[in-house]
Amino acid sequence: MRRICSLLLCLAMLLSLAACGQPAADPAEAKRLVIWHDKEDGVIQAMEQHLQAAVPELEVVFEKKTSLTDSLKLVGNDPSAAPDLFIFAHDKVGVFAEMGILAPIEELLAEGALEPYLDMTLEAASYGQTLYQLPLYFETLLFMYNRRYMQDEEVPKTTDELLSYMENNTGRGRYGFVEQHSTAYYSAAWIHGFGGSIIDETATPFPDPLAVQAALEYHLNFVALMPGETEYSTVNTLFLEGKADATIGGPWMVPSARGAEIDLGIAPMPVVDATGLALAPYSGVQGIHVLKHAAETKAAAVQQLLAALTDPAVGIELALASGCAPANSLCYEDARVAEDPLVQAMRSTAEIAVPMPNIPEMDVMWTVVSNLLTDVNLSGKPVEESLQAARKEAEQLIEAMK
Repeated sequence: MRRICSLLLCLAMLLSLAACGQPAADPAEAKRLVIWHDKEDGVIQAMEQHLQAAVPELEVVFEKKTSLTDSLKLVGNDPSAAPDLFIFAHDKVGVFAEMGILAPIEELLAEGALEPYLDMTLEAASYGQTLYQLPLYFETLLFMYNRRYMQDEEVPKTTDELLSYMENNTGRGRYGFVEQHSTAYYSAAWIHGFGGSIIDETATPFPDPLAVQAALEYHLNFVALMPGETEYSTVNTLFLEGKADATIGGPWMVPSARGAEIDLGIAPMPVVDATGLALAPYSGVQGIHVLKHAAETKAAAVQQLLAALTDPAVGIELALASGCAPANSLCYEDARVAEDPLVQAMRSTAEIAVPMPNIPEMDVMWTVVSNLLTDVNLSGKPVEESLQAARKEAEQLIEAMK
């Protein structure tokens, strides 16, 4: 009896080991893929329609999560609670790669599948020289103006011209130009325009502090001609109600502007006179990530899904649905995409845009820079002193992460 029990125990152990890393036992479950996302309805509807036609044999379930990153940090790679894939911006790739929950993407794709992709999108989606995201589309900030107040020939080509326009067109409740001047995401364009950066690939905060200081000091001239309240709703309302001639905003503002019947113009970012560099905003690359458990247990289904998403047709549909710029360069051969001024403006801006850092240390820099901007722009504290304090705070927070 003991011998039979021992044999049964050994057999159970062997079966368990054999099952490790193999496809899911249930054939239906092996073809069911759950994808978490936080995207607008138009984007997801376009993807659903494409996948239903391209891979009808798969059951693809999209689940919207309002706190997607927090949820992923909680469930990790647990197949009983985690999704199989998720769609999110590239800036969290480093965090999840360090957690060990992401599967490398390239080995799940056919050879040559990534050749048509824009270099900027692949760079953004990589961490430690490993690609962890299949880019779908990207977004950048854009210089937008209301043609009712700012004529095409008046659009400033340099920041000094922009400042002069503001001085001549600001007053009595009207503004020549507004932006979220004390938000880290928006201030990055000015810092990059002076050759500086918020953090580098070695996790050094403000690696060129003199460039950052020069950017902040120069930017104060513009801040003085804008409202003190700089949150999204204030800037958005001023522009949509025709109380601001121009703004720097994301493509998400375009539907509202068109809905308000604004004759919207989109122009290249102004060039900083002192450096010859254009204001260079961050770019955010939205794409799909695969969790390790799905790559191991549902490899065939995951590969089918990713192959379907490398088809230029999906990028074209996404561009038409939401005005986003596709990551696959083949999409721009479609006349509808090529003739869309918003998409083309983002593609042009992508040539100067800086991919948001995806290293884990960037998480603390959002707060550090926000505090720095509050001190300088809103509290009137000296720039050099505030920057030194911010660097010290950042170094301490980054050291605490180790």
